[in-house]
Amino acid sequence: MLWAIKPKYMQRRQAPPTVSRLYGFFGFTLHPLFMSSVVHYTQCPVCSSQQIHPLLTVKDYTVSGEPFVIWQCSHCCLRFTQDVPNENAIGSYYKSPDYVSHTNTNKGLINRAYQKVRAVTLQQKAKLIVQYTGMEKGNILDVGCGVGAFLYTMKEKGWQVTGTEPDAGARMVAKETFGIDALDSAALATLPQHSFQAITLWHVLEHIHQLHEYIDTLKKLLAANGKLFIAVPNYQSLDAAIYGLAWAAYDVPRHLYHFTPKAMEVLMQQHGLQIIAKKPMWFDSFYISLLSSKYRNGRTHWLSATINGLRSNAKALGNVDQCSSVIYIIGQE
Repeated sequence: MLWAIKPKYMQRRQAPPTVSRLYGFFGFTLHPLFMSSVVHYTQCPVCSSQQIHPLLTVKDYTVSGEPFVIWQCSHCCLRFTQDVPNENAIGSYYKSPDYVSHTNTNKGLINRAYQKVRAVTLQQKAKLIVQYTGMEKGNILDVGCGVGAFLYTMKEKGWQVTGTEPDAGARMVAKETFGIDALDSAALATLPQHSFQAITLWHVLEHIHQLHEYIDTLKKLLAANGKLFIAVPNYQSLDAAIYGLAWAAYDVPRHLYHFTPKAMEVLMQQHGLQIIAKKPMWFDSFYISLLSSKYRNGRTHWLSATINGLRSNAKALGNVDQCSSVIYIIGQE
């Protein structure tokens, strides 16, 4: 575990009776690791407000089938998954052959579509790095680099690449497939400070237990005028409203936090960082709609999911704050 001290808003404890009753109601048996140690938030993980309340009960469609309760902060609008397994226990919830960011799988039509679209989005991300760093080459750190596809793209463009990834299997795939020697996440604390012109987290921040400590570390690793690029889902999107409890981007319990632009702005301000630009991830609405359709109906309704992705993007035209996923480009104040 990278951080030895738990923030005051997090407590390790036995699953409370209400959670045990909830599982019994849904006909599930609590995962033994979940029973032994969970994270319970007594105040908002972003702004520390105590104005928090339960909102939704969402099923883990990917691995366990278990329900998890999502709470919301009335102050900063963050939603967060309550009573999640702690860092030592959550690894089992990533063990799925369909978890594409760890396996590079092309099993199934949705994952094959993801692989084809990824070739396009990798180039778009690379252009974004060059645009906002003002550099054709430099040092880049990809946190939660998965199987290393993005770092391979940047390496081919002449960048010096470093990646961290907690999953040993994904690190092995990165080495075998792309020749990327990714580091274990614990190595983040040992990297030289002020050494990266770009640090990227592509759908990673929502997975990190030690949220504030991680951001402090990333800030220290940024070179002068360096930029953070953080992509996360946005529950204010139309596709989130359409699919409700089946919205795939909730992805409990792996997604600990569910952001809006307002919540991200509050989080960055607390660390002396500022959002300088926001960019849409247009393809995400289609991918998420396809998965959500499968979760809701038991199989993918391709036509309706595609239409819903288009509807979501149409609503977000001219207002990136409504996009299914948002890339935040962040600099130091």
